[in-house]
Amino acid sequence: MSRFEQAVDSPLGPLTLVADAVGITALEWRDGRQDGTPVLEQAAAQLAEYFAGKRQDFTVPIRLNCSEFQRTVCAAMSAIPFGETRTYGDLAAQLGVPAQAIGQACGGNPIPILIPCHRVLGANGLGGYSGDGGVETKVWLLRHEGAAGLLI
Repeated sequence: MSRFEQAVDSPLGPLTLVADAVGITALEWRDGRQDGTPVLEQAAAQLAEYFAGKRQDFTVPIRLNCSEFQRTVCAAMSAIPFGETRTYGDLAAQLGVPAQAIGQACGGNPIPILIPCHRVLGANGLGGYSGDGGVETKVWLLRHEGAAGLLI
Protein backbone atom coordinates (compact mmCIF):
# COMPACT_ATOMS: atom_id res chain seq x y z
CA MET A 1 0.00 0.00 0.00
CA SER A 2 1.22 3.51 -0.73
CA ARG A 3 2.73 5.71 1.96
CA PHE A 4 2.08 9.44 1.98
CA GLU A 5 3.52 12.15 4.25
CA GLN A 6 2.59 15.63 5.42
CA ALA A 7 5.09 17.75 7.33
CA VAL A 8 3.54 19.84 10.10
CA ASP A 9 5.10 22.69 12.05
CA SER A 10 4.20 22.49 15.72
CA PRO A 11 5.16 24.08 19.04
CA LEU A 12 6.95 20.77 19.71
CA GLY A 13 9.08 20.99 16.58
CA PRO A 14 8.64 19.37 13.19
CA LEU A 15 6.14 16.52 12.96
CA THR A 16 5.24 14.30 10.04
CA LEU A 17 1.87 12.70 9.59
CA VAL A 18 2.00 9.42 7.64
CA ALA A 19 -1.00 7.92 5.86
CA ASP A 20 -2.00 5.24 3.43
CA ALA A 21 -5.05 5.40 1.18
CA VAL A 22 -7.35 4.65 4.15
CA GLY A 23 -6.18 6.88 7.01
CA ILE A 24 -3.41 8.15 9.26
CA THR A 25 -0.96 5.36 10.15
CA ALA A 26 1.72 7.26 12.10
CA LEU A 27 2.86 10.55 13.56
CA GLU A 28 6.64 10.88 13.55
CA TRP A 29 8.95 13.41 15.21
CA ARG A 30 10.76 14.63 12.09
CA ASP A 31 10.46 16.79 8.99
CA GLY A 32 8.79 15.09 6.05
CA ARG A 33 7.45 15.50 2.54
CA GLN A 34 4.31 17.36 1.52
CA ASP A 35 2.27 14.79 -0.41
CA GLY A 36 -0.96 16.68 0.26
CA THR A 37 -3.61 13.96 0.21
CA PRO A 38 -7.06 14.90 1.54
CA VAL A 39 -6.72 12.78 4.71
CA LEU A 40 -3.28 14.28 5.44
CA GLU A 41 -4.55 17.82 4.87
CA GLN A 42 -7.48 17.14 7.20
CA ALA A 43 -5.16 15.72 9.87
CA ALA A 44 -2.72 18.64 9.53
CA ALA A 45 -5.61 21.11 9.91
CA GLN A 46 -6.91 19.28 12.99
CA LEU A 47 -3.43 19.26 14.56
CA ALA A 48 -3.10 23.00 13.91
CA GLU A 49 -6.49 23.56 15.58
CA TYR A 50 -5.40 21.41 18.54
CA PHE A 51 -2.18 23.38 19.01
CA ALA A 52 -4.15 26.65 18.68
CA GLY A 53 -6.48 25.54 21.49
CA LYS A 54 -9.48 25.23 19.16
CA ARG A 55 -9.82 21.42 19.03
CA GLN A 56 -10.07 18.82 21.79
CA ASP A 57 -10.46 15.62 19.78
CA PHE A 58 -9.55 14.28 16.37
CA THR A 59 -12.00 12.96 13.79
CA VAL A 60 -9.57 12.16 11.00
CA PRO A 61 -9.60 8.53 9.79
CA ILE A 62 -6.99 6.39 11.54
CA ARG A 63 -5.65 3.04 10.39
CA LEU A 64 -3.70 1.10 12.99
CA ASN A 65 -1.30 -1.50 11.61
CA CYS A 66 -0.64 -3.32 14.87
CA SER A 67 -1.78 -6.16 17.12
CA GLU A 68 -5.35 -6.45 18.39
CA PHE A 69 -4.07 -5.74 21.91
CA GLN A 70 -2.38 -2.51 20.71
CA ARG A 71 -5.65 -1.49 19.02
CA THR A 72 -7.56 -2.14 22.26
CA VAL A 73 -5.15 -0.01 24.29
CA CYS A 74 -5.23 2.74 21.65
CA ALA A 75 -9.04 2.75 21.83
CA ALA A 76 -8.86 3.03 25.64
CA MET A 77 -6.40 5.93 25.39
CA SER A 78 -8.59 7.65 22.79
CA ALA A 79 -11.53 7.47 25.20
CA ILE A 80 -9.69 9.57 27.82
CA PRO A 81 -11.24 13.05 27.57
CA PHE A 82 -9.18 16.14 26.74
CA GLY A 83 -7.63 17.59 29.87
CA GLU A 84 -8.05 14.40 31.90
CA THR A 85 -5.62 11.63 32.76
CA ARG A 86 -5.69 7.98 33.72
CA THR A 87 -2.97 5.78 35.16
CA TYR A 88 -1.46 2.71 33.59
CA GLY A 89 -3.17 0.85 36.45
CA ASP A 90 -6.56 2.35 35.58
CA LEU A 91 -6.32 1.11 32.00
CA ALA A 92 -4.90 -2.23 33.18
CA ALA A 93 -7.90 -2.77 35.46
CA GLN A 94 -10.30 -1.70 32.70
CA LEU A 95 -8.75 -4.14 30.20
CA GLY A 96 -7.86 -6.94 32.64
CA VAL A 97 -4.13 -6.96 31.87
CA PRO A 98 -0.95 -6.05 33.80
CA ALA A 99 -0.03 -2.36 34.04
CA GLN A 100 3.34 -3.14 32.45
CA ALA A 101 1.54 -4.32 29.29
CA ILE A 102 -0.32 -1.00 29.18
CA GLY A 103 2.97 0.88 29.51
CA GLN A 104 4.49 -1.09 26.65
CA ALA A 105 1.43 -0.46 24.47
CA CYS A 106 1.53 3.26 25.27
CA GLY A 107 5.18 3.31 24.27
CA GLY A 108 4.29 1.57 21.02
CA ASN A 109 1.51 4.01 20.10
CA PRO A 110 2.13 4.76 16.41
CA ILE A 111 0.06 7.96 16.36
CA PRO A 112 0.89 10.03 19.46
CA ILE A 113 -1.13 13.19 20.13
CA LEU A 114 -4.00 11.99 17.90
CA ILE A 115 -4.13 8.89 20.11
CA PRO A 116 -3.41 10.63 23.43
CA CYS A 117 -0.90 8.37 25.19
CA HIS A 118 0.32 11.52 26.98
CA ARG A 119 -2.85 11.31 29.11
CA VAL A 120 -1.68 8.04 30.69
CA LEU A 121 0.45 8.45 33.82
CA GLY A 122 2.26 6.24 36.28
CA ALA A 123 0.70 5.71 39.71
CA ASN A 124 3.47 7.78 41.35
CA GLY A 125 4.70 9.97 38.52
CA LEU A 126 4.44 10.90 34.90
CA GLY A 127 5.65 7.66 33.39
CA GLY A 128 7.47 7.84 30.07
CA TYR A 129 6.77 9.34 26.68
CA SER A 130 8.07 7.94 23.41
CA GLY A 131 7.85 11.18 21.42
CA ASP A 132 10.78 13.48 20.81
CA GLY A 133 11.60 15.35 24.01
CA GLY A 134 10.34 12.50 26.20
CA VAL A 135 8.69 13.52 29.45
CA GLU A 136 9.15 17.25 28.73
CA THR A 137 6.92 16.84 25.67
CA LYS A 138 4.37 14.92 27.76
CA VAL A 139 4.34 17.76 30.32
CA TRP A 140 3.88 20.34 27.54
CA LEU A 141 0.91 18.41 26.12
CA LEU A 142 -0.70 18.01 29.54
CA ARG A 143 -0.26 21.72 30.30
CA HIS A 144 -1.67 22.58 26.88
CA GLU A 145 -4.76 20.56 27.76
CA GLY A 146 -5.14 22.13 31.19
CA ALA A 147 -4.21 18.97 33.05
CA ALA A 148 -1.16 20.68 34.57
CA GLY A 149 -2.70 20.98 38.04
CA LEU A 150 -1.50 17.49 38.76
CA LEU A 151 2.04 18.48 37.76
CA ILE A 152 2.45 21.27 40.30
